[in-house]
Amino acid sequence: MARIVMKFGGTSVANVDRIKNVARKVKAEVDAGNEVGVVVSAMSGVTNELEGYVRETARLFDLREYDVVVAAGEQITSGLLAIALQEIGVSARSWLGWQVPVKTDDAHGSARIQEIPGEEIVRRMGEGQVAVFAGFQGIAPDGRITTLGRGGSDTSAVAMAAALEAERCDIYTDVDGIYTTDPRIVAKARKLDRITYEEMLELASQGAKVLQTRAVEMAMKHRVRVQVLSSFEDTPGTLVVDEDEIVEQEVVSGIAYSRDEAKVTLTQVPDKPGVAAAIFGPLADDHINVDMIVQNVSADGSTDLTFTVSKNDLDRAVKLLEEHRDEFGYGEIRADKNVVKVSVIGVGMRSHTGVAQKMFSALADKGINIQVISTSEIKVSVLIAEEYTELALRSLHSTYGLDAE
Repeated sequence: MARIVMKFGGTSVANVDRIKNVARKVKAEVDAGNEVGVVVSAMSGVTNELEGYVRETARLFDLREYDVVVAAGEQITSGLLAIALQEIGVSARSWLGWQVPVKTDDAHGSARIQEIPGEEIVRRMGEGQVAVFAGFQGIAPDGRITTLGRGGSDTSAVAMAAALEAERCDIYTDVDGIYTTDPRIVAKARKLDRITYEEMLELASQGAKVLQTRAVEMAMKHRVRVQVLSSFEDTPGTLVVDEDEIVEQEVVSGIAYSRDEAKVTLTQVPDKPGVAAAIFGPLADDHINVDMIVQNVSADGSTDLTFTVSKNDLDRAVKLLEEHRDEFGYGEIRADKNVVKVSVIGVGMRSHTGVAQKMFSALADKGINIQVISTSEIKVSVLIAEEYTELALRSLHSTYGLDAE
């Protein structure tokens, strides 16, 4: 007998029929003798609808009340699933964030989990009762409802699995696992049997949408084994595990891409100490995250400084830099939204050379110009023109031998 946590996203609980389908999946685990906890998201589209009501009511609103409103979606789903389980003979009850309690900080709208006391729930699960948790929500130190930010139900599920000392956290979604790249673009993409926490974290942070970054970070910290699998197909999924559980590491496990990047170039920046700190300081103060950075020094004692920010932050970043133009002393500012970041990821890079060179050669062979490069121990990322996204992904996928047979 194992203790497992099952998590179902919005598309998996989109209507009553799908909630009943989830109940049957949960019952199958109970019938197999397992102790089961279930974390549910709001029905597909409900959180957007509730958020829309808030924004329609007021342009500037109290985030504490915002959390009260948007947390209602998961409350409804958890109650419906508990009813569906009871209807098919499974002992179950719903738990809201404040009832568990899922203790968080007081950062309303993007709270972070601090503690989950799980003793009472473990006792009830041991007696055969299924615990159905409302994901995405918790309780602040002052007793107010909090929410964890978009995608927070994944984080709720992993945190609950850690608190309950579950053997595994199964995350059911509308895909049947984690692929070597986006199968909608590369038809020969392969589903992975296993992937390491580090690789999954890089894939998630570089644009893969299967798992939320915070959930992977928490799984890695607490060594929670996570399985990603489909709500709609009865097929094995992909396990996200510690590196020690994978016998033979691939040099490259996957290729991610992000269309969320925008490029900013400042020309003729004075080449002297402290200039970079002066430029990036105001951006950091305004909570604008800078990702890739490259600097080209010219013979006249100036430099061109290129970096990337989120597309959503581009207008704010440009406005801020223009306001400080006299202070920074640069020539002109150029902004480009028509770029994409492509990343090659694999823990096998630690023990193999030539991975970056192979990437650069493959792109050059297709006539794709590299605008910016950044690297880490298990990742090489490049910025290219957005029009070459599909060509780059297919070429790199074949170059690293990731194509399905």
